[in-house]
Amino acid sequence: MITKSIPNLFTLSNLFMGMIAIMLAMTGRYSLASIMIIVAMLMDGLDGRVARALNAQSDFGKELDSLSDVISFGVAPALIMYIISFQNIQPGLAWTVTAIFPMCGALRLARFNVQSGIPGYFIGLPIPAAGGVVATLALFHNNIRAPYFIVTMLLLSYLMVSSVKYPNFKKVGIPKKAIAYAPVVIIVAIIVAVFFPEQISKLVFIPLVLYAGYGLKQNFDRLLRRKKHHDEEADEVFRSK
Repeated sequence: MITKSIPNLFTLSNLFMGMIAIMLAMTGRYSLASIMIIVAMLMDGLDGRVARALNAQSDFGKELDSLSDVISFGVAPALIMYIISFQNIQPGLAWTVTAIFPMCGALRLARFNVQSGIPGYFIGLPIPAAGGVVATLALFHNNIRAPYFIVTMLLLSYLMVSSVKYPNFKKVGIPKKAIAYAPVVIIVAIIVAVFFPEQISKLVFIPLVLYAGYGLKQNFDRLLRRKKHHDEEADEVFRSK
């Protein structure tokens, strides 16, 4: 019974980090808030792997994971961005963009829970990646103006509910013996991140943006293929006349 609960402890740790991120953001400690989102991503990456390694997968764990993700990667990053960058823009626009992001994240998670996906791929940008981009991007507020943040958040929101395929690295498992070392890895990661919060956050930002950008490229390529196919059909019709 205890073994079955271990993956849920990682999931609850994910939720805990999301709540800590919200409280840190509200007290002005933005770099640490972003770090908590990154640590939550680590927890989120481990819970499924631990569940598979222990053969402890369950519908309860799946639902708990989705509820935790909405908070940690939907609400928390949106709130971090709102507090850092949206305070001086038109309130209606700021509130709307801030709310749309976790709403699209919730839609993304609900679709994931009820639809069978494609092996090896996610359909739509996973909410942890989208939330990680928003939380770390907010740290560049001294160099980037609010309108660019708004466009980015809306774009990420669209990618979450889109049909773009993203590689699924969660299926990469971990040996059962390695589970005992997971808490040590997490503690070391937290210690390093706390001492170098802004540097680590901005470093993690790079692979997250590349992952999100992969979907944009896929979407663009798909549009080009459709246009090419449409043009070829039009040519065929013209020749047949």
